[in-house]
Parts: sequence; structure tokens; C-alpha cells
Amino acid sequence: MFIARHRRVITLLATAATAFTLVSGCAKPPREATPTPTVTVPTIAPDPGAVVGPGVSIALPGSLAADFAAARASFRGTAGLTIMPVGGDKMVTFGDWTTGPAWSTMKVPLAVAVLRRGSTYASAASTAITASDNDAADTLWQSLGAGDNAAKAVEEILREGGDPVTTVPPTRTRSDASAFGQADWSLANQVRFAANLPCLPGNERVVGYMGQITPSHRWGLGAFNSADFKGGWGPDTSGKYLVRQFGLIDTPSGRVAVAFAAQPDSGAFNDGMTMLDKLAAVIGKHLTELGGGRCP
Repeated sequence: MFIARHRRVITLLATAATAFTLVSGCAKPPREATPTPTVTVPTIAPDPGAVVGPGVSIALPGSLAADFAAARASFRGTAGLTIMPVGGDKMVTFGDWTTGPAWSTMKVPLAVAVLRRGSTYASAASTAITASDNDAADTLWQSLGAGDNAAKAVEEILREGGDPVTTVPPTRTRSDASAFGQADWSLANQVRFAANLPCLPGNERVVGYMGQITPSHRWGLGAFNSADFKGGWGPDTSGKYLVRQFGLIDTPSGRVAVAFAAQPDSGAFNDGMTMLDKLAAVIGKHLTELGGGRCP
């Protein structure tokens, strides 16, 4: 388990089955999101949650579990959060949102797949990641041969990154969205991929792009100065937005991978963005409790 010990071993969560439990081209939001200034995130002394007996979960006041629950209770909508140490094999999960369209987060394995074949499309890869540019991402997709060839190439990167099941549609399932962006990507598989991403050979350039996200997209994980991350957002067929991010942040003991998502009842992009801002603040309060990791 990677939650830090403080005087005695205290576990964050439990389920009945195990002592540990712990989503491309993005559609453009209705208006440019107001950027959240980059700030230094404070830390506090550890005070994790506790588990008493199988299947019984107790979140101690001031713990990450309790603070997530408090934030979640203030939301009108669904939200989920998953955390895993870099190079690790266990994760913690919170919330009631678990899976959905990847949107622009799938541009990360797409860029990796393209740059593995050479640097011809490095500029397009940079723009697709740092500015979430859809035309640049389509250039990357076409460079892989589009259709089945491109889908298979991206899936190979997902498998290499520890995601055993996510599939990428070879063709558009919606006329207004890219094929790869409509891949169903769970938070659990996304955080596994993120935890392995910096450890895979030849991925340094893409991780570097994730550290250069344009200011207008630096909400959520963008509050962490150390973050390498990518966001994704878009409306469902009724026009309601899903907003999600995944990436890597530093803790005193190493790096952790984070994947989270919010789907507000209002369907408004800005409301989803605000929800992720609040969850990032919760994570920031508990950095010293998160056992980070490093590549082998």
C-alpha cells in the first residue's frame, strides 16, 4: 500500500473483496475557460483514513478519503478520482464516476505511437498535446494510416503502458467527434497507463509536452507546478459536458499518477472544470500522505 504510515498503519479504503480499493479531439467548450493561476500547492501533516473490519470503511476527519467525500457531497453531478504511484501496482479510487469517452486525453498515447516512428510529426504532436489542437491530432491519426491501422497502433501503446483492455474505435462513432476521442477509457486503466508512461522508452518527449500545457487549459492538475498532464472534455449527444484529466505530479516521496473526471448535472463545461479544481485542491492538501514512486 502506498499511503504513508503515521505512527500506525492506517488504510484509506476497503471493499468486501480486498483491503485495497482504492476516462479525441476535444469539443471546444462554449467559451474559453478562464485559466486557473499556477500556484504552489500546500502540504499538511499526514492524517489518513482508517478501515475497521472487512467491508467496513471509515474515513477519519481530515483524511484524503474524508476530504474527497466532503467535496463530492458539494457537487451536483458525478465525479471520480484514481491515484497510483509511478512504477507501482496498487491504486486508490474514490467517487461514483468510473468510465466514459476519453476525449482529448487519448491524444497522449496517439502522440506516443506517432513519435515512436520518428520525429517527422513532432510539431503536430506538440500542438495536439499542449494546445489540444484537433487538426494537429487528426494529422497524427492520418499519419498512422487512419482506420484499423491507427487504432491498432494506439492500442499497442495502451497495452505497453499497462492498460489491458481499452480499445480504440477505427472509425468515427459520432460525426462531430474523432474516432480515438470516443474510446471508452476508464479512470482505473488511465491511471495505470499514466503510472507507466514515464517508464516506457522513448516517451520523454510526450511527457515533456504534457508539462507545457497552454495557460488557458491549466485548471485542475494545472494547479500543481510539477504537473505533466492532459485534459479532455466534450459533450454527450444531449450536449452535457464530461470534463477529465490525467497526469503526473510530485510528492515528497516520488511521483504519483492521477486520473479524475467530473460530469456536472448542469452539463456546463465550466461547472465540470470547477469540480476538478476542487478535487485538485483536495489532493494538494494530502501530498505528504501519498507514497510516490519512481521508474525501476
